[in-house]
Amino acid sequence: MPELELLRVDHAPALLAFERENRAYFAASVPDRGDSYFAYFDDRHGALLAEQADGLCFFHLLVGDDGEVLGRVNLVDVEDGAAELGYRIAERAAGRGLATAAVREVCRLAATRYGVTTLRAVTTLDNTGSRTVLTRTGFVPTGEISVDGRPGMGFVRSEPPTR
Repeated sequence: MPELELLRVDHAPALLAFERENRAYFAASVPDRGDSYFAYFDDRHGALLAEQADGLCFFHLLVGDDGEVLGRVNLVDVEDGAAELGYRIAERAAGRGLATAAVREVCRLAATRYGVTTLRAVTTLDNTGSRTVLTRTGFVPTGEISVDGRPGMGFVRSEPPTR
């Protein structure tokens, strides 16, 4: 069964393989990361770990039994009890409920471990799978927006503060 893991330095090779293998698949529904992302991946990975160490972001990988990355679920721009949620699941793992389970778990971690009670997310209107994941995990639409020049929808999910 896949496990959700907080990003570590040793995840780099599997994460890079995940991003390369799924680049075209992801680009069909979210903005492409661009060639520089791959050319400078090690630098970028180090920068993400530094942001995570500072509590600005929390990056999670969904790791399969063989150590392969099946997805990622990230909390970025963590500030004042709020953060932006982003996620992507490998093409070969899509449609199995992994995104819903992983997002649900990161929402739980956000409230119980990271002190984040309000999560925001965006997706394009044509990304039915992403909209479904968000509604299944308690996000509610906030209105139409533009996502990289494409029609999109904003979502929010709030939790009462934990004591």
